[in-house]
Amino acid sequence: MRTTVLVGNPRPGSRTAAAALAAARRVGAAAGRPGTPEAVDLAELAPVLLARPRPPAVDAALARVAGSELLVVASPTYKATYTGLLKVFFDLLPADALRGVVAVPLLVMGSPAHTLAVEVHLRPVLVELGATVPAPGLALVEADLGRLDAVLGPWAAHVGPRVRAALPARADA
Repeated sequence: MRTTVLVGNPRPGSRTAAAALAAARRVGAAAGRPGTPEAVDLAELAPVLLARPRPPAVDAALARVAGSELLVVASPTYKATYTGLLKVFFDLLPADALRGVVAVPLLVMGSPAHTLAVEVHLRPVLVELGATVPAPGLALVEADLGRLDAVLGPWAAHVGPRVRAALPARADA
């Protein structure tokens, strides 16, 4: 299965990226599709994201995301929503670019007061791009980053069956 983690944190090697990769592994396993996800870290593409002509690395990232079966989209919460860096990347995707992709939104936030941002802001843009978002997104409070296993286990057990049902049937199943 082609699982991709799209990280919208402007800092390379962020805690958001680490949490998203862990979440992707857990939800993939819970959905019956274990494996190692590939990361598209937008911090690495930030300097060239809007360059013209568009660099091959940006086109490759867009193709990677659009060609995923399972896509975990992660961002820190800035101003009660996802980052502008992630928005710029989304704006480069054509309409319905994520048709056939099962997406899982994930936001890392400093305060539980922003918990709804994952459903109110990140989910709708994924749906607008054509993705299927079969389960609630994950709102991770920074204080929980040190205990990811305790948080991700119950979350993956809850959303895994919905993700599994939304994924295309496998020929080897």
